[in-house]
Amino acid sequence: MHRSFGFTVLHRDKKTRARTGVIHTPHGDIQTPAFVPVGTQASVKSLTPDELTALGVELFFVNTYHMYLRPGIDVVKKFGGLHKFMDWNNPLITDSGGFQVFSLARGDTESSRPNLVKITDEGVEFRSHWDGSRHLFAPESSMEWQWQLGADIHIAFDDCTPYPVTHQQARLSMERTHRWASRCVAANAKCQMLHAKLGKPYQALYGSVQGSIYEDLRKESAEFIASLGFDGYAIGGVSVGENKREMTQVVSWVVPFLKEEKPRHLLGVGEIEDIFMLAEHGIDTFDCVQATRLARAGQLYITTKVKGKHEIDITKKVFSKDMKPIDEKCSCYACSHFSRAYIHHLFRVRELLAYRLASIHNICFVNQLVNTIRQAIARGSLLELKRQWLVQ
Repeated sequence: MHRSFGFTVLHRDKKTRARTGVIHTPHGDIQTPAFVPVGTQASVKSLTPDELTALGVELFFVNTYHMYLRPGIDVVKKFGGLHKFMDWNNPLITDSGGFQVFSLARGDTESSRPNLVKITDEGVEFRSHWDGSRHLFAPESSMEWQWQLGADIHIAFDDCTPYPVTHQQARLSMERTHRWASRCVAANAKCQMLHAKLGKPYQALYGSVQGSIYEDLRKESAEFIASLGFDGYAIGGVSVGENKREMTQVVSWVVPFLKEEKPRHLLGVGEIEDIFMLAEHGIDTFDCVQATRLARAGQLYITTKVKGKHEIDITKKVFSKDMKPIDEKCSCYACSHFSRAYIHHLFRVRELLAYRLASIHNICFVNQLVNTIRQAIARGSLLELKRQWLVQ
C-alpha cells in the first residue's frame, strides 16, 4: 500500500476472524471495525459535517453516480474535490456507480433488465432517472470521475449481480467484473501519475468481489481480485435479496482469500443483527443507509429488544406520554435532552427536527455499539457480547 494510505491490525480475536485496526488516509485515521453512513448526495440527510464528527463518524460514503448527474463532476472539481465542496475534513469513500446502475436495472436476469440500462463489456449505458438523458459509465471514466471527486478511497467499477440468478448468469457477471477490475487498475495508475504531478494526495482503490451466492464463484472472485494489487477489498452483490444465512456464507467464503494486511469493506450491509456477524468474520468497514433511513421513518434503535427487534416505532401512540429518553444507555443529544413523548410529537406533526433528532440518535447508537465491539475484540470477549445482544 502507498505510504499515505495504509492499514494496521491492532488486535485479533482468538475465537473468530474478528480484528481491530486503523486505516490511515491523507485526511485522517479510521478506527476499525467502523460503521460508514451513506451520504448519497454528498450529505448525510439533515446533519451537518460538524454533527457527524461529534457523533464519531470518521468515514462516510458518497455516490459517484449521483454526483455525476447532480451537481456534476465539473462543479465539484472547481471546488477542489468533495472535501472542500461539502466542508468535510475527514476521510471519504466513493463508489464506482455500479450499484446505482444495478438499481436502475433491477431484474431477475440480464434479458429482463429495463430499457434504462444496457450493459456490455465496454461499460454501462443508461438513462438518467432525472431527465432520461443518455450516459455511459465505463471502468476508465469511473476511475477518472472518482479521482476528480477526490475521495480517500475509491471502489473499482463492477457489475453488481442481481438475485436470484443462475450459476451461469452469475459467472458471466463475475467475469465481466474481473475484466473491468483489470481495466480499473490500469486507469487508476494513469490517474495517480497525473494527480501526483499536480501535488495531490494518493487515493486508494478497492477491488470488488462478486459471484452471487455460489461458493465456487465467490472464492474464485476473491482470489482473482486479491491478485491485482488493490489497496483494499470491497465485497459486493450482497443485501440484494438473499437471506441472512446466504449473506453470512458469502462473507465466510470470501474473507480467507483476501490478504490479511489489507482492509475489507462490505457494501450495503449494517442492520444491528448483521454488525456482529460482520465483525466476527473480519470485516473492517461497512456502509448502510439503514440507520438514517429508518430514523426518518421513526424507527429508532434501542439496546433491549422489543418483539425481537432492537428498535421501536416512535410514531406509535404508546409513546405519546412516555417520559423516558429513546434509549437510557445512549449518550446522544436526542437522548440527553428530549423524551420519547416529545420526539413522538415531532413526528406526529411532521416537524423537521424529528428527522434530525432521530438520525442523530441512530447514528450515535450504531457508533456506540461498534465502539463496544472494538473493545470486546481487544479483550477477547466478542462472542460473549454477541450473546448478550442477540439472545434476549
